[in-house]
Amino acid sequence: MLTIYGMGVSGNCYKLQMLLAQLKLACRWVEVDSANGETRTPEFLARNPNGKVPVLELEDGRILAESNAILCFLAEGTDLLPEDHWQRALVLQWLFFEQYSHEPKIAVARFINLFLAEDHPRRGELPRLVEAGHEALALMENHLSAGRAFFVGDSATVADIALFAYTHCAEDGGFDLSGYPELLAWLARVRSLSGFVPMKS
Repeated sequence: MLTIYGMGVSGNCYKLQMLLAQLKLACRWVEVDSANGETRTPEFLARNPNGKVPVLELEDGRILAESNAILCFLAEGTDLLPEDHWQRALVLQWLFFEQYSHEPKIAVARFINLFLAEDHPRRGELPRLVEAGHEALALMENHLSAGRAFFVGDSATVADIALFAYTHCAEDGGFDLSGYPELLAWLARVRSLSGFVPMKS
């Protein structure tokens, strides 16, 4: 059986929960509280020296880290990861965008807002993060405004799963999504997918 080491409230880990539900794949979920140092233990660092969740462990002991790499590995051979080289490249484009231009702003703002004290010095980062996060959201809105139901092709892919994970809870980070009608419609389409599961709280 597959084993995933993850944290339920993490959007990067939620991606895998969504994918597993879509594919009806069974796995053993090991909850790891990264906020309380559980990703810095020698045991965990032996699995992922980068000290982050999620981590996938196969039955034969092989280990894979990085949420979007795990998405692609698990989705291989399914409709969620296109076989067509161009379509697959477009999916990868959005996965790289999510990790470089989206998650570092929206997820970090969410973390600061939800998990750090009101007087924490990192709260000073929020105005910059919100501004940059809105740039990413506006780019997504513009892409969808061309009549696209999903980010690549006519059906959902791992690109939608990756982007949904932190976009759907962006308001936790101080982002008002009311000005993004195409994004809101897309969020509703993802929620209506068969096998959709909400984020653990």
